[in-house]
Amino acid sequence: MANTTIASFLNQTTASPDTCVNVANYFCSDKGIILPIFVEATWPIALRAFLYLFAMLYCFMGVAIIADVFMCSIEVITSKTKTISIVKPGTDIVEEVDVRIWNDTVANLTLMALGSSAPEILLSIVGIIKTGFKSEELGPSTIVGSAAFNLLIITGVCVSAIPAGEVRKIKAVKVFAVTAFFSIFAYAWLYIVLVLNTKDVMDLWEAIVTFMFFPILVILAYIADKDYCSRRVDVEKETDHLELEYAGMAAELKPGHVNKQSVSEFVKEISKYSGGKLSPEEAAKLAALKIQENEKHDRSWYRVNATRWLVGGRKVSVNVNNSLKEVYDKAKNKDEVPLIIDSASDLSQGGTFSVVEFSASSCAVMESQGTVEVSVLRSGRTNTRVPFRYETIDGTAEAGSDYIPQKDVLVFEPGESMKNIKIVIVDDNQWETDETFFVKLSVDPDSGAVLGRKSINEITIINDDDPGVLDFTKPSFIFKESAGIASVPVQRTKGSDGVISVKWKTKDMRAVNGRDYVGGEGVLEFQHGETEKNIDIQIFDDKDFEKDEDFMVELSDAAGGAMIGRQRRTVVTIVNDDEYNGLVDRVLTIVNVNMDHLQLASSTWGGQFRDAMNVNGGDVENATTMDYVMHFLTFGWKVMFALTPPVNFLGGWLTFIVSLMGFIFLLTVIISDLATTFGCLIELEDNITAITLVAMGTSLPDLFASRTAARAEKYADASIGNVTGSNSVNVFLGLGLPWLIASIYWEAQGEKFAVPAGSLAFSVMAYSICAILCIIILVIRRIVPAFGRAELGGTPSLKYVSSGLMASLWVLYIVLAILETKKVIVVPL
Repeated sequence: MANTTIASFLNQTTASPDTCVNVANYFCSDKGIILPIFVEATWPIALRAFLYLFAMLYCFMGVAIIADVFMCSIEVITSKTKTISIVKPGTDIVEEVDVRIWNDTVANLTLMALGSSAPEILLSIVGIIKTGFKSEELGPSTIVGSAAFNLLIITGVCVSAIPAGEVRKIKAVKVFAVTAFFSIFAYAWLYIVLVLNTKDVMDLWEAIVTFMFFPILVILAYIADKDYCSRRVDVEKETDHLELEYAGMAAELKPGHVNKQSVSEFVKEISKYSGGKLSPEEAAKLAALKIQENEKHDRSWYRVNATRWLVGGRKVSVNVNNSLKEVYDKAKNKDEVPLIIDSASDLSQGGTFSVVEFSASSCAVMESQGTVEVSVLRSGRTNTRVPFRYETIDGTAEAGSDYIPQKDVLVFEPGESMKNIKIVIVDDNQWETDETFFVKLSVDPDSGAVLGRKSINEITIINDDDPGVLDFTKPSFIFKESAGIASVPVQRTKGSDGVISVKWKTKDMRAVNGRDYVGGEGVLEFQHGETEKNIDIQIFDDKDFEKDEDFMVELSDAAGGAMIGRQRRTVVTIVNDDEYNGLVDRVLTIVNVNMDHLQLASSTWGGQFRDAMNVNGGDVENATTMDYVMHFLTFGWKVMFALTPPVNFLGGWLTFIVSLMGFIFLLTVIISDLATTFGCLIELEDNITAITLVAMGTSLPDLFASRTAARAEKYADASIGNVTGSNSVNVFLGLGLPWLIASIYWEAQGEKFAVPAGSLAFSVMAYSICAILCIIILVIRRIVPAFGRAELGGTPSLKYVSSGLMASLWVLYIVLAILETKKVIVVPL
């Protein structure tokens, strides 16, 4: 062993009078299992300390990368599905759907928690083994320090990471309540067994109970997730239970196959905002981006993506350049078309929830009309009482001078499916351009209602003191050859007073009048108050394959005082169905390739080595300078961990075992050696090293993952909902398991397992107080309107205050723990 070699070397050097080695300076050589490998007696202490610190930080990178592989195996294991037949609630329709075998809550508290906390848990196990089944400080202190960082720093960052004006709530409140309770109880229990019951001794029964709290936590969280304890009338309970189960299964479905019809509609929609210049590859990339945004991502997805952003690995998110992103954002503001077939989800959405939305996404009103009335519809479940909020928002029209602002709450009573909102329009008798404002709907997710796609209504106030200006709405239109009629809209803006008309005529381009369409000329007439009319032109479907054909429509000779606007001409393109379908097929093929590339892990060793040896997994086009730097620094780790069996072997379990019991365990042993030796070299106690360097080093990937999840997800569960559960699991597994092993060992020896309370007990007490205060802050944010009644986000000032308080609690915890360790403060235990 390394230490035997060192001892032999020291004996030889001290025996020789000619030796120049200062034996007294060679200390801290007995702290590790593996390290030191070399004889470092002649090295300056400062150099040794620097090298050990650098090596420890570098090993943290390695742990993050192999944890990426580990999390991928967990994702494969927990995503397994089975096919079941279900009946749509309220009908006789039977459908087969694939549902996940693993419950989300159980997966989060078992494999997911193990994946994110494996280094901390193994560090405690390694510490027990390294000391000959005696208590040590590095592992337990790392678990407490990591819990403090996770709850106080990660939660604080997530609170302030939400964009201004937005909020994120915990959806599974009952599950969060269970895990939040256990995240405090777990550490209170540690204080009880370390100080209050049998001080400085861990009895066998205490170790057993500590470990058994882990399955108890999982069972109670599962019960809360399934809501088995809710009290309702039996008949209603049975009905709702079926619908909730159905909705739950729909929510757990894997993303469905890409729908060709929806891709076709998406390509049409996106083409409107790109001028028809998108290549199939670009359209496919935007389609993949939309699909990914519609998918449900768990904590493992965000953890893996965060790690790969840090180390320059293959990203599992779609990257588009600025020009494509601009096109996508423009189209995104319109009504969305779902690109994933998920019929069970659609059914549960309609049967379990009330869907609240406007009857139309826009409307127009004459200024002289005085009021405008917009209708709000409710579909889906209509037998419940559902309140909803609405408010007006300025566009080019200003509240007070152009309309009377409103902000109120309306209620759908059971059986009601429509409500009307009346808004007063101010008629100032002065000519001005047409102006717009918006009415926005919102619902409380806890009310059993969700917003439909038309949650914002754009209202245009038309100045009716002038006949108006006529022009086309767009410079070009696309119609399928099989459509039969091309309806080209002409808009009337800047007034709608009186009866006006305009002449139109067609002009051949690649399409020929009489062969491809029925052209000519005509007159389009607008009655008083009308603001949009269509020119209907018949197009022929000859069933023959041919290229796209187009013709022009032009406006002229406006009568009745009207004028013709800037868009006096438009081009109508007739798209051949065969060619269009071919385009859609090409886009669909590329989309499927893109989605395969976005899988978390490769299914072959060859794919793993390609990802490992190429910056950004081979996607050089989207690689940044930082990607190249981090890829160079972590290249060795990536290639080494590419030896791990691919995740499709034995359903992911082989990858799980090899990465955990092989690479992660080995790295944990090395980190344990590095941390204890580094602390010894700079005369820093193990518990201080643990709660600062080691805790932060193992938790940084979780910080970036949670921040990304907080911004991307609709709810806060994926960002902070798992923190409390992970903190509880750290105690019950990370301390319960090694203490159980050590207790059994010493019980067999006829002795007791000694666990000095000391600094660990004080650290536990300080953390518990800070944790209680943090949970109180979250509860206050949930119930107080000023905070947006949500755990994350809200007004900038209050969310930064919340984050600041949580960060201050973490700093206070660190300072108190250091002062107690240094005996600056003495707390009798």
